[in-house]
Amino acid sequence: MLGTGLIKGMAQTAKNFVGSYQGPERLVTVQYPEERLAPKENARNFPFLVFDGDDAQKGLRCVACQICEKECPPKCIYINKSKDKKPDYIGKPQFYPATFDIDISVCMSCQICVEVCPFDAIKMDKVFELSTTDRFEALLLHKTELAKPNEYFQELHPTEAAEIDTRFAEEKLKAEAKAKADAEAKAKAAAIAAAPKPEPAPVDGSIPTPVAPKTI
Repeated sequence: MLGTGLIKGMAQTAKNFVGSYQGPERLVTVQYPEERLAPKENARNFPFLVFDGDDAQKGLRCVACQICEKECPPKCIYINKSKDKKPDYIGKPQFYPATFDIDISVCMSCQICVEVCPFDAIKMDKVFELSTTDRFEALLLHKTELAKPNEYFQELHPTEAAEIDTRFAEEKLKAEAKAKADAEAKAKAAAIAAAPKPEPAPVDGSIPTPVAPKTI
């Protein structure tokens, strides 16, 4: 029948139109801010810094290598390297950022800083309600504001955080095993060096006559 396809198409359009007001799977609009949708695990907005433990300064994973600063397309990351070092999660002395600032008014949320970081120190946050009347200082986030605990990262991106924690734990065990083996080898070498050495045999092959101790 002529026009059957047109009628079926219009019927499907009408069905979708009505369903967008009644079907739960089609009601995608929420009454924000009273209603909020949970963000996806891979959602991202602006970066933050991850630290381990309870101290944000001692446990900060960032070693101020400045790769993220160099690779950032809009150049919104500003890092000053420290003069001294602190031990990282495996006890190796590392530099740390004396200052670490991100201008989120310039940040384009590209995630390149996350991808190039070799220490998994910088990750993407999901916070987006950052509107402010101050266009300058309020949008320049400093190290103290950027630092978030590893538990926070686990809540945002549980899959990725679990993989990183597993890798870190394996690397720490390997480092501890290596340090233990090195200490044992060093102690063994010191014991050998401290042991008395036998007197060398004469060149002619004769056995040296022992000398009696002198009596006073």
